[in-house]
Amino acid sequence: MKALITRKLGMTSVISEDGSVQAITLLSVDKNIVIGKRTEAIDGYSADIIGAGDTKKINKPLSGKLKASKATPKIIKELRDKSNDSTLNVGDTIKADVFNVGDSVSVTGTSKGKGWAGTIKRHNFHRGRKTHGGRSYRRVGSIGSMYPQHILKGKRMAGRMGHEQVTTHGLKVALINPETNVIGVAGSVPGPRKSMVIVKEAK
Repeated sequence: MKALITRKLGMTSVISEDGSVQAITLLSVDKNIVIGKRTEAIDGYSADIIGAGDTKKINKPLSGKLKASKATPKIIKELRDKSNDSTLNVGDTIKADVFNVGDSVSVTGTSKGKGWAGTIKRHNFHRGRKTHGGRSYRRVGSIGSMYPQHILKGKRMAGRMGHEQVTTHGLKVALINPETNVIGVAGSVPGPRKSMVIVKEAK
């Protein structure tokens, strides 16, 4: 399984060979190291534990787990491998060139937080009539009936919008720069700049 922990740099555009302009998102790959493995025999599933970045503050329990890889990662993620065909070993370094231009990938990130939002912005509710006698312009409206005397779970109401884990499927790798360890993905990627983004090979 091909996977990378990256950091979003921003968006730019490139001109393809046919002359069309394509918007791409640039992602920086910061020192991805395999720090552990999960196996079917011991854990019941297959996964690679990947660490990214570098930090000086590591507690003793974590330092024991990182002893085999000799890494000091700032971010640690466990990426499951359903195909069970991973060839990575503890201590291996993963770089941007693990992908090829044209590869189909799935990108996971945390969307931008929009703060508290009403139902029109959050759920695309229709505005009330602005005519004589109408006062419910942006109100929620009815949120329940006589029975069961409480608001049902999942009712679409006002609340915090955004800041959720979002996965975008079917994106293409449009650019790879091994020297600067930067990968470019065609299209938009969830999350603000400098946020963590996980790029995985689409199955």
